[in-house]
Amino acid sequence: MVSPSLAPVEAALHERRSVVRHHAMRRTVWVMTPPVARAAHAACTVKLAAVEWRLLERMVAESGIAEDAAAWVEGAKAHTLAALHELGTAGARELGRHVPELTAKLLLSVGKPYAGTQGAHSRILQNLGFDGAIIRGRPTGSWIGGEYTWSVAGDWLPGGLTGADPREAARELADRYLRAFGPVTSADLRWWAGWTATMADRALADVGAVPVAVDEGPAWLHPGDTDPVDDAEPSVALLPSLDPTTMGWKQRTWTLGDHGAFAGPLFDRNGNAGPTVWVDGRVVGAWAQRPDGTVVHHLLTAVPARRAAQVARAAERLTAFLDGQVVRPRYPTALQVALTNGTAP
Repeated sequence: MVSPSLAPVEAALHERRSVVRHHAMRRTVWVMTPPVARAAHAACTVKLAAVEWRLLERMVAESGIAEDAAAWVEGAKAHTLAALHELGTAGARELGRHVPELTAKLLLSVGKPYAGTQGAHSRILQNLGFDGAIIRGRPTGSWIGGEYTWSVAGDWLPGGLTGADPREAARELADRYLRAFGPVTSADLRWWAGWTATMADRALADVGAVPVAVDEGPAWLHPGDTDPVDDAEPSVALLPSLDPTTMGWKQRTWTLGDHGAFAGPLFDRNGNAGPTVWVDGRVVGAWAQRPDGTVVHHLLTAVPARRAAQVARAAERLTAFLDGQVVRPRYPTALQVALTNGTAP
């Protein structure tokens, strides 16, 4: 958006429903148009769902909730969907009053010193989302909240999210990925989509990807994106945690330099990116919010004074835009925590 604001995002997600939230590549929640969500579901999420339901059955058995864990899970799924059909839209708390299975307690890390419990509603609603059977609606609290209302997919979105052909869906997803991120290596695509080498290679072949050479070795371009390009215009950007640009490639030296290590200043130990500062297409630092909402940043790479001043102005604009609302990424990095606490170098 030329003039960013929350109102158009809110309207697109919850009124026009021109975009939807859905778990897809790498088990991450994405915001996508319905056609892209259907492709991502068939190409990525279906396999994730099968694994998650098997895990839930094991958790139900280990927690002593039911002797026949598979039957209990199937009943919980059916009862939850029936309740949502009747209610239209509901959050976990309201659903729990209609579906007793959702209030069961699952044991976590059984036999470990750090064992704990988790409400069954968290897993059941998540997994029905993986199935494409239900869709996340409005947050139950503020716009940065992590709990949502849910609706049956077909009731929320005509045609729902399921039914796409897996191979055609993978081709479409690879096509879109190449257009946005090419040139990419096969390793980049496998990591981004969560695919095996066989799946990635077949999708590249179906797209008609064009082989090229990059510093990391053989790579691929979209067949419609092979013309030479001019150098990019100068730019400064403060991108949020898990931004698709930061997470777009597995082999990121060309954007991150020496700062791409997991558990380093910009990533957590699992490779989730924190908020980053970009100058002219390269990551040069990180940013975070203080408890009062002020956006602060730290540069890991020296930039000219004029560019550093532009970064500072971008931080001021972001502070004004967020207007005191503090957004806490789910996967904080060490540098982000230090910036928040005022202990960064």
